[in-house]
Amino acid sequence: MKSKQFLIIRLLLISTLSFAQTSPLIVPANVILPKDTLVASHLIKSLNGFLIQKESPNKENIFVLKEDLLETSILLDEMKGIEKSAKFKDDNFYKSYLNNIVQIDKSNFIIQLSYIGINENMPILVASFEILAKYKDDKFYFLSPLKRNTLSWQTKKIGNSIFYFKKELNTKVATDYVKDVALFDKKLNAPENSIVWYGCNDMLEVMQNIGVLYKLEYNGHSVGTINAIENRTTLLVNGTYNTNFNSFDPHDLWHERARNAIQKNLINKPVDEGCAYLYGGSWGISWEQILKTFKEKVASNPKSDWLSLYDGFYNFGESKEKHLIVSYLINALIVEKIEKEKGFPAVVELLSCGKYEKGNDNYFKVLEKLTGINKVNFNEQVWILIKKR
Repeated sequence: MKSKQFLIIRLLLISTLSFAQTSPLIVPANVILPKDTLVASHLIKSLNGFLIQKESPNKENIFVLKEDLLETSILLDEMKGIEKSAKFKDDNFYKSYLNNIVQIDKSNFIIQLSYIGINENMPILVASFEILAKYKDDKFYFLSPLKRNTLSWQTKKIGNSIFYFKKELNTKVATDYVKDVALFDKKLNAPENSIVWYGCNDMLEVMQNIGVLYKLEYNGHSVGTINAIENRTTLLVNGTYNTNFNSFDPHDLWHERARNAIQKNLINKPVDEGCAYLYGGSWGISWEQILKTFKEKVASNPKSDWLSLYDGFYNFGESKEKHLIVSYLINALIVEKIEKEKGFPAVVELLSCGKYEKGNDNYFKVLEKLTGINKVNFNEQVWILIKKR
């Protein structure tokens, strides 16, 4: 099998033909192009334009139709920066090679291409993609094969969300998910966004459906979710053995919605995790059970130094993997207090105080403004919060 793959890659590297000196796409001589040379030339030229523009914001790519933007964004995001190699310190190490063009009908084509680099005369494959092309209004446009690959799937609309699934959908769980999305977005004062969800079995199926035939980055990944956001619609292609939507994690959902509403570089992780504990529990453990465990294992010691435990990210969970962190729980109590006394906009102020840093100066500056809690009275005030619960 490996020898066949090596032979294919070697064939791609010989007898190449480029349509322009600045063209990013290399067209090997053995690739069979459409018989109509004008169509072939137009298609390759347009494909080059699509690839050149892939580093720009997806909505600005003139080779993508608005009606195809959402699912094509998820593919374009996977293609961004694919030429770069950190290992070889070369921003243009991997070159794009056309593998195959299959004409489906007069106006539609399937295109396969690979990004390959050469080191010491050995080819290194970093990614292969499958892209659809369609001819419309005398122009070629490109799109992800996601809709084509899931054409036989069923759909269900719940609220402002659409679920794509193969056979069955757990509508009760899906409905709870939609409600939690609405609840979190309302707290965060985020605009109402639509969700489009696809239930794949695993990461390999996710990749194949969106048009990623291979990507070195995902080697060995069995599960995962890939997403894209365009025009206030979030596309989620899920591959976590959850094809029927039998479950979702409110903890992870909180993080997802928070990052849609607040710039990632502004979010303070301990506060964010505190919110996730409070509204979604952790590791399938409810907030009330987390609090109970904390009281039994940590707060039962009257000499506990909360500032020291906060800075040390003390873990009171059952293992390193299923950790429960003191600083996250303390922030859950603080968030609970702030929301009750001043409403959630004040919570957002603390949540977006900036990334965790040594000394926590940015955090304590905002915390003292909102609650009067500072480093000096932290231990005393945390004990008050604990005893009230």
